[in-house]
Amino acid sequence: MRVRRRGGGLSFGKRRRKLNIPLLKEIGLYAIQVIITIALAFLFVYYFGMRTRIIGTSMQPLFEDGEQILTNKFIYIFADPKPNDIIVFLPNGNAKSHYYVKRVVGTPGDRIQIKSGVLYVNGERFEEKIDVSTMEYAGLAENEIELGKDEFFVLGDNRNSSEDSRYANIGIVKKEYIVGKGWFRIFPLKKMKFIR
Repeated sequence: MRVRRRGGGLSFGKRRRKLNIPLLKEIGLYAIQVIITIALAFLFVYYFGMRTRIIGTSMQPLFEDGEQILTNKFIYIFADPKPNDIIVFLPNGNAKSHYYVKRVVGTPGDRIQIKSGVLYVNGERFEEKIDVSTMEYAGLAENEIELGKDEFFVLGDNRNSSEDSRYANIGIVKKEYIVGKGWFRIFPLKKMKFIR
């Protein structure tokens, strides 16, 4: 009687596992969604979520010392600041300084002068969006200043307690030094709201 022998040796790869294509597609789709979500969150925080702390009383009554706002760093990539915009900037581009928050009152090409405590832009009294006091100090704007390309003149709302474009250490603000536009107050929580 003959005994049949099975094929000798080990057999590798005879049984191939089938790939679960639907599962791989689902994992790939999930990974793409996670990457897109992280990228969008990063872009939102970077461009719209920069937190800026108000230092001092120069923007009273709009902002008090210690309040915090979010800064839109995206908006001025495609547009210039407009009169009455609240901007965040570094004075003279000094990266070691804290961020300043002021109101734009003069834009490129404007002629700025402070006479008898009143702000004039292009020879006409500036249309204030807020109630302001008569300025006791005209500083650099005592004589008419003409703003050049990408130059802005800024003032604090608390005009007699503000270090702004009237002072030589701040002066005219160049667009390259503007970080963004203040758009939302986040602290204190009870005063949380959009900035207008």
